[in-house]
Amino acid sequence: MNNNSSFSHKSQEPENSVLYVVGTPIGNLNDMSFRAINILKNVSLIACEDTRQTKKLMHKFQITNNLISFNKYNSFKKIPRIIDDLKEGKSIAIVSDAGLPSICDPGENLVKAAKSNGLNIICIPGPCAALTALVSSGFPSSKFTFQGFLPKKRKDREEVLKEISECEKTSVLYESPHRLKKLLIELKEYCGKERKIVIFRELTKKFEEHIGTNAEMILNFFDRKEVLGEITVVIDGIQNDKFLEFDKFELRKELNELINAGLSLSSASKYLAKKKGLTKNMVYSLY
Repeated sequence: MNNNSSFSHKSQEPENSVLYVVGTPIGNLNDMSFRAINILKNVSLIACEDTRQTKKLMHKFQITNNLISFNKYNSFKKIPRIIDDLKEGKSIAIVSDAGLPSICDPGENLVKAAKSNGLNIICIPGPCAALTALVSSGFPSSKFTFQGFLPKKRKDREEVLKEISECEKTSVLYESPHRLKKLLIELKEYCGKERKIVIFRELTKKFEEHIGTNAEMILNFFDRKEVLGEITVVIDGIQNDKFLEFDKFELRKELNELINAGLSLSSASKYLAKKKGLTKNMVYSLY
């Protein structure tokens, strides 16, 4: 074991007692690196999200090795055994079905456990849907926030949507196909219909698509269409100078008048946001 925060790689990989976090293709198998293939061929064991998916990858690159299932349902049971194997000198690779393990993935918990036990972790970099979409979006990419999948609980979800609506940086998130339309309706409400949004579907695959300029346009695109494939959403940051164009005092006055007339805060904010071309949360925050 090595308790130092830095160490030099030996010339021969894989090394004993090292956890390898291995990036795998997010769609196009030609994105698999030579180094990743070497690691998967020669580690003592591969921990994978779904053994069926990893076997397809192994078959493509003529890799034979020992596999164990490691996913969100069994990860906490498997971590102690993997840590013991690493301590005994085994080299272990962890892979997800696609992309980099640990991003929206239980690999995060395994890396944390390995670190806390003084074990070394080496990442074999590879494709990542979030970064691939970000650099393809045309939105500012030097500073951004990654939200992963939004929470399902209403209160937690609303907090994240509010954060996105007020964020000056580009926001990147993942969404499942069957929940995409709901998300777009929410983004339209929280961020306003003019906020720039691009949807990326089936990145690196034959039918890769970059869809939209805003939530309304994307909703129209998917009208009466079934949403299929892996989805990554990129949202442009808010332009705060737009908010400064409006007189906050007058806006607050209008908001109070509507509430005194009987509208709820939520309804009044929504009405004024649409009227002024702002986001609902911009108006809401003035109350």
